[in-house]
Amino acid sequence: MKGRIFSPGIFSSVKNAVTFITSFSRSINMHNIVSSKKMENGIVVFWDEKDEKKYESFNYSELIDMKVNALDLLERPKSYKIDKDAHTLVSKK
Repeated sequence: MKGRIFSPGIFSSVKNAVTFITSFSRSINMHNIVSSKKMENGIVVFWDEKDEKKYESFNYSELIDMKVNALDLLERPKSYKIDKDAHTLVSKK
């Protein structure tokens, strides 16, 4: 045990705290998707923000990288949220 400053369990706690803070900060910028539409090279999603309908498009490669099922996004768009600043979609839990 010589030379150890922290116990091995402390790193798990720190990692969990960082994950929580990151998740919380993302949730502040997240918007509920209200609809989606298939486009030639991807999917465009729509959400309401300050009484305006906003939209952002995602190509299929981006959706695959985010592990978002394109067919599910088209059939159940209200099951997803968007972080427009990070250009990221996440499934609601």
